[in-house]
Amino acid sequence: MGLPPFDEPLTTGAGRDAGERSSLEASTPLARLLAGNQRFAAGRPRYGHDVNAPRARTAEHRPWALVIGCLDSRVPPEAVFDQDFGDIVVVRTGGHVLDDAGLGSVEFCVSAFGVPLVVVLGHQYCGAVTATVRALDSGVRPGGLTDRLVDEIAPAVDRSGDADPAERVEEAIDRHVARTVAKVSELRLVAERVAAGALEVVGARYQVETGQVRVLGR
Repeated sequence: MGLPPFDEPLTTGAGRDAGERSSLEASTPLARLLAGNQRFAAGRPRYGHDVNAPRARTAEHRPWALVIGCLDSRVPPEAVFDQDFGDIVVVRTGGHVLDDAGLGSVEFCVSAFGVPLVVVLGHQYCGAVTATVRALDSGVRPGGLTDRLVDEIAPAVDRSGDADPAERVEEAIDRHVARTVAKVSELRLVAERVAAGALEVVGARYQVETGQVRVLGR
């Protein structure tokens, strides 16, 4: 969350030449997506995914893990965990806040696919958590349905006012992951599979600066 709009200059990789950067910056968002799909379908992906993998798996869908993550574009679970098409299913919302549809998706994945692992993945620089801390400190709500994110994340925030705001964001990120793990673990289908030893639910944190994932609580 909190990324610049498309009309701001793009931050491009060091390996791209000036012509390629100019082409990317001149294109529309939709054109960029369609151009990427053309590279993918032609077997010339730029970012490591091969179209032959999904073609080979069209007959069945048998993922072995579910990742519940934030919608932040810097944290795509398939890339962060370096998994292929068909390996993991993903539920993503702002700050991995789960409404009924999200919780229903979790239950569906657990029951329909029988995944043995659910990972709740928080991350460094989470915009939803940062916005929640700011809203609580200032008393100014973002408004609209965004307030739902603040309401769900607020219990994870230290409101004593003694700690530095940046430290409170860091602590709240991990606490919010733990709260989401607890919420998921309370679902009947999840709890039954956990009790039977067929499912593990864990919390984890992705560090944007290093690219590393750390399992929390261990």
